[in-house]
Amino acid sequence: MGEKEEVLASLRKAVETWDINLARNAAEAALDINMDPCEAIEMGLGKGMDSISDRFYHGKIFLPQVLAASKAMEAGIGVFEPYLCDKSIHSKGVVIMGTVQGDIHEIGKHVVCAFLRGAGYTVFDLGKDVSPDEFIGAAREKGACLIGASALMTTTLVGQRRIVERLKEEKILDVKTIFGGACCTPKWVESIGGDAYCSCGAKVVAEVEILLSGR
Repeated sequence: MGEKEEVLASLRKAVETWDINLARNAAEAALDINMDPCEAIEMGLGKGMDSISDRFYHGKIFLPQVLAASKAMEAGIGVFEPYLCDKSIHSKGVVIMGTVQGDIHEIGKHVVCAFLRGAGYTVFDLGKDVSPDEFIGAAREKGACLIGASALMTTTLVGQRRIVERLKEEKILDVKTIFGGACCTPKWVESIGGDAYCSCGAKVVAEVEILLSGR
């Protein structure tokens, strides 16, 4: 194995084992051998997050490990950041996430945020009990390309519909929506005019990539 391959393997391992120190050290090693930071992020850290996603989907690891892996990836990216001249290189887009108004469940949302950050998106998590106007305001302020909102109770599903309505009322046509949650279904998302449905955190990156590919 060559020097470059060894560094990429260390970057992957750092995320797979949620080792923040290894992530930083491997990133420094990548810079020492003049590796392209973008390649190091995509083929090293990113591949590690792909592995985390697959293991989480198959029930081999759980939420704490996903969040820890995301932190390790962020640590590695932090080392590369000063060497990335064009910020768009390592941020695929801005995503606004939150749990809809009246709902205080957040575990699934935390997983979604972790995977999106790991895949290279800039994610602003608004937390729980978020009003439609807060979603819209944050999307406008941060220049978002996507709003994601979860609803875990039937009584709060209306919050997802209201987000779609508010986007239309404000004539914000370039922001996509993706919805999920225990009581959310593909049929519901279609009925309210949402752009995509996601059933679990492990699938969110693939769904978002497809959704935004047509931008």
